[in-house]
Amino acid sequence: MSVAATLIPPQAPPPAPPQPYTLSRFVGSVALGVWLALTVGIFLTVVNGWDPAKFAKYGPSYLSGLGVTLLLVAISISLGALVSLPLAFARMSKNKLLSWPAFAYVYFFRGTPLLTQLFLVYYGLGSFSAELKALGLWGFFRDAWNCALLTFTLNTAAYQAEILRGAIESVPRGQHEGAASLGLPKRITFFKIILPQALIVALRPYGNEIILMIKGSAIVAIVTVFDLMGETRRAFSRTFDYQTYLWAALLYLMIVEIMRNLWAWLEARLTRHLKR
Repeated sequence: MSVAATLIPPQAPPPAPPQPYTLSRFVGSVALGVWLALTVGIFLTVVNGWDPAKFAKYGPSYLSGLGVTLLLVAISISLGALVSLPLAFARMSKNKLLSWPAFAYVYFFRGTPLLTQLFLVYYGLGSFSAELKALGLWGFFRDAWNCALLTFTLNTAAYQAEILRGAIESVPRGQHEGAASLGLPKRITFFKIILPQALIVALRPYGNEIILMIKGSAIVAIVTVFDLMGETRRAFSRTFDYQTYLWAALLYLMIVEIMRNLWAWLEARLTRHLKR
């Protein structure tokens, strides 16, 4: 008799043991039912209260505000990226005259609310209008858009600097040693070897920072910038219809979802050589 004939034929896997219906499963089922009921209720309320005339009247304003929001976030993220590179270098420097001020900057802007920073720039610097006029800077700081842009740039620069610093320090030391053994200059080593690897590590945190900035940009409506939330506040003040805020929430959700999927595609594209 051959060996193959004595082998046990393949068997089906044993059935999974039955799951007992515990208290946690019961609570989860109840919570899910409540969420489904609320979702259906909100959907029916929106459908029954839908007013095409209001949507047609204020829809263009929402699109205009959406453009202001995206422009503000795009410019502040770009300028913040330029500031974050030397700031990250200063944070990693062994020279205390560079590292301590950089640490204080990052500590302040990461440790205080963005709304407080906006008020300090918009209202705080506005208290020194005479001094700013003497310096020729009042034309910049009297505009709420410029104050919001400056605040967002300073805030995101602190976060991006920490993201970049952590990513650079995560690159293995062997990369530096290998480049040095080949006789490569430190500048070429950093920009050709270290920084590309660090940016791959920082890719996902950068995406999270952009999404947080998109959602955080809603606060500029408080200082009279008519972004998406500013147009929403104006529409609500004229209609007193809660659906104006629901439209804004859906637009923010759409932007974040598009950004999330775009960043996931970009990450998969740039890291495809790392997949096994």
